[in-house]
Amino acid sequence: MKTARNTAAKTEIQDLIVTSNVALSHSEIQKSLDGLCDRVTIYRVLERLLEEGTIHKIVNVDGVVKYAGCHSCSKKHSHNHIHFSCQKCKAVTCLEDVEPSYKLPKNYKVSEMNFTLSGLCPQCL
Repeated sequence: MKTARNTAAKTEIQDLIVTSNVALSHSEIQKSLDGLCDRVTIYRVLERLLEEGTIHKIVNVDGVVKYAGCHSCSKKHSHNHIHFSCQKCKAVTCLEDVEPSYKLPKNYKVSEMNFTLSGLCPQCL
């Protein structure tokens, strides 16, 4: 019985994140689920979805971890896009049509990127 509930929770959490226009925090997800599962189950499902490459996580400028669906990943799983964190409403949005660039000194190798810009989103301007 636990597997069926876990599967229902996974499906609901995945749908919630993938269909959202903004990245969602654990507490926002828990609130939206309205008691479907406990907070530990949500953490486990989020970890599984991260491992599966269905979602990615962003740490906003306030240090809050938020989760967003993967929309532009092709065969090579990549999240090399910019995230925008609104300082007023705290929404975090993936800006997939903006490609970040950087130059590193020699002898450095990047394994993961997390670009976050902060300011005011169009709704808060």
